Amino acid sequence: MNPEPQVIAISAAADHLGRPVAFQGWVRRKRSSGKIRFLILRDGTGIVQGILDTGKAGAETVQAFDQLTVETSLRVTGILQADSRAPGGVELEIRTIRIFQIAEDFPITPKEHGTAFLMAHRHLWLRSSRQQAIQRIRHELSREIRNFLNARDFIELDAPILTANACEGTSTLFETRYFDQGSAYLSQSGQLYMEAGAMAFGRVYCFGPAFRAEKSKTRRHLTEFWMVEPEWAFGDLEAVMSLVEDLVIQLVRRTLEFRLPELELLERDLTGLKCVAAPFPRLSYSEAVATLQDKGFPLSFGDDLGGDEETALASLYDRPVFIHRYPAACKAFYMKQDPADPRLVLNMDLLAPEGYGEIVGGSQREDDLQVLRKRLAAQGLAEAELDWYLDLRRYGSVPHGGFGLGLERVVAWICGLAHVREAIPFPRTLYRLYP
Repeated sequence: MNPEPQVIAISAAADHLGRPVAFQGWVRRKRSSGKIRFLILRDGTGIVQGILDTGKAGAETVQAFDQLTVETSLRVTGILQADSRAPGGVELEIRTIRIFQIAEDFPITPKEHGTAFLMAHRHLWLRSSRQQAIQRIRHELSREIRNFLNARDFIELDAPILTANACEGTSTLFETRYFDQGSAYLSQSGQLYMEAGAMAFGRVYCFGPAFRAEKSKTRRHLTEFWMVEPEWAFGDLEAVMSLVEDLVIQLVRRTLEFRLPELELLERDLTGLKCVAAPFPRLSYSEAVATLQDKGFPLSFGDDLGGDEETALASLYDRPVFIHRYPAACKAFYMKQDPADPRLVLNMDLLAPEGYGEIVGGSQREDDLQVLRKRLAAQGLAEAELDWYLDLRRYGSVPHGGFGLGLERVVAWICGLAHVREAIPFPRTLYRLYP
C-alpha cells in the first residue's frame, strides 16, 4: 500500500516537481473542456492549477470533482509537473480528491459588487486575490518596522489601551465605565507611556491599536487603526526626522524587493515608489503657508493644514515631504517650544505623495517641567490627572522625541488604495462595526 503523499504548501510547489504531493485548501474556480477538467485551488500561500483527465481518473475522483463548488474545502493529491502556462509555473495531475465540506453558493462572484456589500461580507472578501495581496504587504511592513527598530536597539514596550484620563480632550475619545472608578477611555496613542519607557530603557516603541472617535468620513480615516510609536531619550527634532526618513525608505524598498508580485497584482504604478529616496524635502510651516497662499488657499498663520492643503503641498514633490515647526496654538501640549520662535513647536508631519496625506507625525517633547505646566494650563488640562507624566520631568528629565506612524495610511499609500478601509482586515469606520 502506497503511503499518503506529503501535504505541502502551494508556495513550495516548485520544490516538489515530479513527486506525489497533497494540497489542502479551497476551490477558487473550476471548468471543463471535453474529457479534461481544470481546478484552481488556493491554500492561503498561493494558487495552483490542477488538471484531471476523466479518461484516466477513477470514477470516484471524477464524481468528487463534479460536486465541487466555489470555496469547497478539500484535499487533492497528484503529481506536480512544470507548466509555464499554469499559475506559478506548475500544474498538478490530479489523482484523488477528498472533500471536507461542499460550500453553499458563494455570495461574492466575479460580477461587480458595491462597497457596502463587500464590506458587509468582509469576512469572505478577504479570500480574494486583491485583498490577500494587500494584507501580505501589510504583514511585510509590520515585520520590517519591528526589524528596523530592533536593529537600532529599540525595545518593544506595550502601552495600555484603557487610560484614566483624556489628556487631549474627550471629544474624539471612546468612553467606557471602569468599575467604580468612573470613566476610562480607549487610548488614542501610547506616546505618553512610551516617554516613561524612554526614561527607563533609553529607546522604546509600542505597536498596537489606537482609537479615535472622530466623525470623519474621509478616505484617510478609521476609528480603530494601528500605530507604531518609537520614543527615545536624547533625541531632538532633527533626529526624529532622520529616523523617520530612514524607516520610510526602508519600508518602500522592502516592499519593492519582497512583495513585487503583490504590487503587480494590485496594478500599482511603481514610478512614484521608486523615487522614494533621501533626502526628503523639508518645509517649515511658514514656508508651507506661503506656498499655499500663492496657490490660492485662504490660509493665515496659525491655521492647521487640512487634507486639501496637504495634497497640494505633496503634489510638488516626487517623494514624501516634511512640514515642520507648526504654531504651538494648534498642536498638543507635549510638543517642545522652538527656542528660536516661542510661537512654534519643534514638530513635524510627513506627507506622502499622490494625495495620501500625513503618514507620520512626531516632535521633540517638552522636557522643562515649568514650561510643560504652563502648556497644560493654557490648554485647560487638569495637572492632577497627568501628575505621573510630570514626574518624568522631575526625576532626570532629558531632551527626547518620538513619532507615530499610521500603519493603514502607509499600506494605503504603498498599495495605491483608494480608501484605508482596505488596508486593515476588519475596518471600523463611522458607519461600520460589522462584521
